[in-house]
Amino acid sequence: MADRLWEISLELHRNPELSHQEHRAAALLAGELESFGFSVERDVAGLATAFVGSIGSGASPRVALLLEYDALPGLGHACGHNLIAAAGLGAALALQPLIQATNGSLLVVGAPAEEDGGGKIAEVEAGVFEGVDAALMFHPGVHNWSWAPLTAMLELRVTFHGKAAHPTGNPQDGVDALNALIRTFNELDVLRRSLPSGSHVQGIITHGGEVTNIIPDFAQGRFALRALTTSALDRLVDQVRACAEGAARVTSASVVIENEGATYAHFRSNPVLAGTFSRHLARLGISATEPQPGVYLGSSDIGNVSTTVPTIHPFLQILPPDHSDHTPDFAAAAGGEYGKAAMLAAAEALACTAFDVLSDPAVVEHAWTAFNEQAAADRSG
Repeated sequence: MADRLWEISLELHRNPELSHQEHRAAALLAGELESFGFSVERDVAGLATAFVGSIGSGASPRVALLLEYDALPGLGHACGHNLIAAAGLGAALALQPLIQATNGSLLVVGAPAEEDGGGKIAEVEAGVFEGVDAALMFHPGVHNWSWAPLTAMLELRVTFHGKAAHPTGNPQDGVDALNALIRTFNELDVLRRSLPSGSHVQGIITHGGEVTNIIPDFAQGRFALRALTTSALDRLVDQVRACAEGAARVTSASVVIENEGATYAHFRSNPVLAGTFSRHLARLGISATEPQPGVYLGSSDIGNVSTTVPTIHPFLQILPPDHSDHTPDFAAAAGGEYGKAAMLAAAEALACTAFDVLSDPAVVEHAWTAFNEQAAADRSG
């Protein structure tokens, strides 16, 4: 199937679609599944470009292969989601003739809007992963890593309301909302010095006034907060709130702090499934190592899946380590020979890992044991 899978990957690459707009990609992938005998449900979790293909008995063990296919504004598939979709699809099609022999079930989850909106979060909340024993996907990158160091993330919208006045004529009557927002940034600069490894705050001013001869009565900023775990993120949110509320008190402004979108949970790699995937990669001549300590690669809605069921999200290299995704070079690599090689290797390793879950009860048992141990450790932390 290599040629057909690469053709599909290139079709996605040539026609990038942004989050929640991936109508062509979803139709192509769902149609391919249907042509191989999968039953496909569309418009899943209230998302017009989400789908779930299914085949098998419907009983446990149940494996979900995750497909991403949204692109980036102005950069196309600079995160390589065309490769993720083709690899997951290839694994599913390779497994199709074997499902009946396993007495298990295979789901192929079309997961839109990873870049903006968190489609997997909506799918988790809609129960798409209920009864699933293993959720499997890969991601192209600049390393061969057995798991992804992805942090928890939330965006906050912070809005200050003041009172307009002329800065010369009656400044004493004004309450400067922009001053309150700038004070918040200054407080966050101090806070950053004491944050633990993996925690981070980055903000922008989205509204700071209209003209210079009026004291702004409205100012607004957006802040992205990241932390190693979801519980650590909760603590960071409290700290950022305290900074903004303190700035409001000092300036006599009022402040409204709101969540901007859903919370991305931290990623919890299942060591049993990750080890299984890595062993199959090694058989193909690819050595997947542990991530470099202290390196974090942002956040993803796969974290919300990983805190629900045993999950893997390994990286396969398509560019050298001195490069990065979300760049034009990465987009080019996702449509080139290195991307093709990584996609095909991932498809085979995903298929073999899924088959191990479907055919060996011990893999399922050990994966859930490790999952429960990680969950307990998160709660105690």
